[in-house]
Amino acid sequence: MRATTHPRSTRSTLAKSIAVASATAGLALAATLPAAAISSYNSTPAPERTEVGALVATWDNDGDPATPDRVDWVCSGTMVDEDTFLTAAHCTTDWPDNVRFHVSLDQDVQSALDEAGARHPGDPAAVAADVAVRGEAHNHPEYPGPQSDTHDISVIELPAEETRERWDFTPAALPAAGRLGELGPRGLNDTGFTVAGYGTQEALRAPGGHTHPGGGVRMKAPLSFNALDRSWIRLAMTEPQGNGGACYGDSGGPNFAEIDGKRTLVGTTITGDAVCYATNVAYRLDTPAARDFLAPFVTLP
Repeated sequence: MRATTHPRSTRSTLAKSIAVASATAGLALAATLPAAAISSYNSTPAPERTEVGALVATWDNDGDPATPDRVDWVCSGTMVDEDTFLTAAHCTTDWPDNVRFHVSLDQDVQSALDEAGARHPGDPAAVAADVAVRGEAHNHPEYPGPQSDTHDISVIELPAEETRERWDFTPAALPAAGRLGELGPRGLNDTGFTVAGYGTQEALRAPGGHTHPGGGVRMKAPLSFNALDRSWIRLAMTEPQGNGGACYGDSGGPNFAEIDGKRTLVGTTITGDAVCYATNVAYRLDTPAARDFLAPFVTLP
């Protein structure tokens, strides 16, 4: 499941984290893995979704917290106004004390990191500055909460001018209060959904167990409605129905719905089945809890 393994350990398992001190080896390894994200089935690149970005982190990994020695993309997310990047709290908690968060809206953030790593060997801070804009994380103060509402939501506040100088984007539209509940299962069954993010592909069988190849490129895939409850919207990502889906690294990324003729960011990817074939579980953004958290950072509809 997306939320049960920290982005760092997931990426390490995939051997996709960059140890900048050995950038050459990292580049060679990255070249052996497919450059794709979301599912490999029923998915396409999403260069037009310029409001969707990757969360990039620098952190210490050698016992010397004075300077970071690693840099990597770790999750996905969405710009919801000029300076606010919405993601998941499990992406921005449980890190070393010297972690620094950045946001990139590049289409292919993995290639950007690889190229920057070659330009700045041994300097993860320079790599991050080359590909992303540094921001400040604000996690929900009650995360992690109970399963009924884990409060798994976070924002990265960015310098608006610097962000605009680097990328052109239109912030995602958030839903009105209680809008998913108003539509209900009948209305949601007739609603088109799209998930986007930079995450890996569904599980492949390999010697020693499952692997999740790919990641680092912004992709999108269609989904269909499955179920709605107090804090969650569950979306089907089964291939025979024409759906794609999310996987590791897509946490915090957007789940869009066409509501009243408008693309609306209705939920953020949090978890799902461990092999990434069946269900995407997204945190609803139309609930009182989500809106109360977002209100200090963004103007709500």
